[in-house]
Parts: sequence; C-alpha cells; structure tokens
Amino acid sequence: MRRRLYFMVPDAQSARQIRDELLLARIEDDHIHVMARPGIALTGLHEASILQTSDFVHGAETGLAIGGGIGIFAGLVAVFFPPAGVDLQLVTILLTALVGAAFGAWVASMVASSIPNSRLKAFEPGLAAGQVLMMVDTPSGRVDEIRRLVATLHPEATNSGVEPTIPAFP
Repeated sequence: MRRRLYFMVPDAQSARQIRDELLLARIEDDHIHVMARPGIALTGLHEASILQTSDFVHGAETGLAIGGGIGIFAGLVAVFFPPAGVDLQLVTILLTALVGAAFGAWVASMVASSIPNSRLKAFEPGLAAGQVLMMVDTPSGRVDEIRRLVATLHPEATNSGVEPTIPAFP
C-alpha cells in the first residue's frame, strides 16, 4: 500500500533536487509526479497525468459501484419478469451486473476526467504563484522517513499533507 505525500516547492530546480534525493532514497521515479502552472518548464521531471490531476479514479470507482448496482437490479427484473417466450437463467443477473459495472465505470470516468482533482484545490494559490507541486507515492512504512528527509535537506519545501491511500491502479 502506498500513501501520497504533497510538497510545494518554489521552483522546478528545487523539484529536480528533491527528486534526485528521493531516487537516492530508493523511491522510484515513476512514483514522483510534479504539477505546475502552464509555462513553467518541468524538463526532466514526470508531469502529473490525468490520473493525478483529475477525479478520474474517483469517478471510475463511483461508476463501477452504481453501474453494478443498477445491473443487478436490471438482471433481477429480467429474471423475475422475463419477456414472453424467453427463459432466463440466474446467470443473467451476473452478466447484467458485469455489463452495468463496466459501462458505469467507463461513463463516469470519462465525465470525471474533465473535473479537476478536488484534493488539489488547496494547492491552487501556490501553483498560480509559480510554485511546483510534488506528489510522491511512498510505501506506507516510509512516510515519516521521507517527510523528514525532504524537511531536512530542503526547508523551502512545505510539507502540505498526506493522502490516506493511493488506489492500486494509477
């Protein structure tokens, strides 16, 4: 399980230095993402993708649950009130639940991909001022170690919090 740490740093150069030190601390480069306002060069850094900058993951999770529920309901209705001349089996409920979950996850994630990540709202003033947001996904057992490392070596980086858990698939 990983937890996401947020750090606001004054510029891209500081972000590069912190990234290098995190690499030495054995945090993989794929788990370090940065975000800045348009026009700031983030050369050599992993820019945050749509998975980090939008509510895509939350939308997919919500759509999966709601679509699956609606699919179960539709399957129950189809099995207990079948169309004339059709004999539906109980597997129909499973199939409609799977189709509903897949469709719900797809539709909701497409809608949510255009919505900014609500967890990043607190960082908007800093981003507008030209600062760089670093998102570091660390193993749960190393959160305090990484926070101390960054605070010790880079006092200009403000530790802006820890996200409780990171979804498994981003």
